[in-house]
Amino acid sequence: MQNNIEPVIEVRGLSKRVKDATGELTILDQVDLSIAKGSSVAIVGASGSGKSTLLGLLAGLDSASEGSVRLLGKELATLNEDERAALRSGAVGFVFQSFQLMPHLTALENVMLPLELRAQTPHSEIAARARSLLDQVGLSQRTGHYPKLLSGGEQQRVALARAFVTHPVVLFADEPTGSLDAATGCAIIDLMFEMNRRNGATLVLVTHDQELAERCDATVTIEAGRLVNGLGV
Repeated sequence: MQNNIEPVIEVRGLSKRVKDATGELTILDQVDLSIAKGSSVAIVGASGSGKSTLLGLLAGLDSASEGSVRLLGKELATLNEDERAALRSGAVGFVFQSFQLMPHLTALENVMLPLELRAQTPHSEIAARARSLLDQVGLSQRTGHYPKLLSGGEQQRVALARAFVTHPVVLFADEPTGSLDAATGCAIIDLMFEMNRRNGATLVLVTHDQELAERCDATVTIEAGRLVNGLGV
């Protein structure tokens, strides 16, 4: 990490252990890393290496067994569940492999949802912001469609619009093209990087795709729960 760039995520001695039928299983083991504000970082590794678990810990979606995570200057271990949720609501966006759209909401309503949950902006402004984001992802004609009426690529475009509607400081993406065909996946990734560039967010991306990882500023490789390379930011 360069000294003149403020870190947005700092991790020290991070470990995650769970109980299984044979005793205790170590998923992450003494992870240290620092991610600079405005950078893009890919977390790569084989299936079961611990990369998605690491992403969940960085975002405060899970609790560590040992070590610390500082997200946007906040020590996550000192926050309760509501405080972590409030931190994510105000500054974090997510894009998942499975889209995670609400099936009973239209595309527009799905994009509006994060702002409506914050209850800090008039409904008319929220709707206008959501329509603008859907236009940016090429879905201005699909605002009234429910997820089941959208293709996988269209659903991920809605998810991208939802992720950016709050102007996040950090965007976490977990295998964002894993459920898409190659051509659609490439289009989604191009769109995600372009929107992230415009937004100026820090991008933390979990992927098994080396070509995708190489588009990021730096790559972190995990093998059996341990980092095996440094972070060049």
